[in-house]
Amino acid sequence: MLKTTIPLYTKHYKAPSWLPGGNIQTLYPYFIKPAPVFAYRRERWELDDGDFVDVDWTDGSADSPLVIFFHGLEGGSSSHYILSMINSLKSHGWHSAVIHFRGCSGMPNRLSRAYHAGDSTEIDWMMRRITHQTQATNSMRPVYVMGVSLGGNALLKWLGEQGERARELVTGAATVSVPLDLAAAGSALDKGFNQVYTRHFLDTLKNKAFDKLEQFPDLFDAKALKKCASIYDFDNLVTAPLHGFRDTDDYWQQSSSKQWLRHIRVPTLVINARNDPFMPASVLPDQNEVSSAVTLEFPEQGGHAGFMQGPFPGKLDWLPNKILSFYYYQCQHHFSEETSDESVIYIPG
Repeated sequence: MLKTTIPLYTKHYKAPSWLPGGNIQTLYPYFIKPAPVFAYRRERWELDDGDFVDVDWTDGSADSPLVIFFHGLEGGSSSHYILSMINSLKSHGWHSAVIHFRGCSGMPNRLSRAYHAGDSTEIDWMMRRITHQTQATNSMRPVYVMGVSLGGNALLKWLGEQGERARELVTGAATVSVPLDLAAAGSALDKGFNQVYTRHFLDTLKNKAFDKLEQFPDLFDAKALKKCASIYDFDNLVTAPLHGFRDTDDYWQQSSSKQWLRHIRVPTLVINARNDPFMPASVLPDQNEVSSAVTLEFPEQGGHAGFMQGPFPGKLDWLPNKILSFYYYQCQHHFSEETSDESVIYIPG
């Protein structure tokens, strides 16, 4: 039995009147990060191919659950959506682990390859490593996982590929602002104001790519890299060939998670705002396109990984409340199956 109480939170998201529109709802939380009420403990995992990834941990009470985080494109353990979630986890005594993708922990990775939106093989290794490590000390501890944007896409793809097998590792999952259809998201990023986001991503992606060229001079064409003006161009030159895809179209088609949603068997909450600048509402799935294990939460407002709430200056508390409530009641289900003496409670979508 868990020794913490988390309220059943079924409130649907409604944006505050002082924060109108998807772009403002996306940008404002990015610049107004919550102050962490915790300190990370970093661990480095050496990989079999000679590379490494860094994991930032926070510790909770002895028998409390673990929440694993997969961040978005060029994100990490200091991203606003992760800080707000872990602040809430700490108040309930839960453990957390932020697994950085290669090259995203503040240190360049060693190999020519990096990370990408469909890297479910990498997710699989990470999930098995961390759950086996955790279960070695407490085999009864529920393990939850949360993925945001690019990390959420890779996570959903992994959940769909694994099907029932994922239940051996994960008690519940949640994703936020996932580009479920990468081609649609890539097209959206090429238009209008969204090119501001594209320039922001390309600045960091191209800088890292030029650093790679210093390590591996023949990796790709430096002149072509300078000319990259879209995510499509960058993925065509760098991401796709470095990770075994023919081109951008092949990479986006194979890596999109929408096609895997009907195969998910772990209880999973999928949260996407309909005004997310990165993901057109027209291509969001309906309940007929997903399995019965998937709960869809598509509020009209919220932006991309925003969901700010309350009077100015606002709080990032809607996502933590919604997701922790979902986890907690899936956790009740987990313990009822293990002990056969607790009722099963499902959170409504």
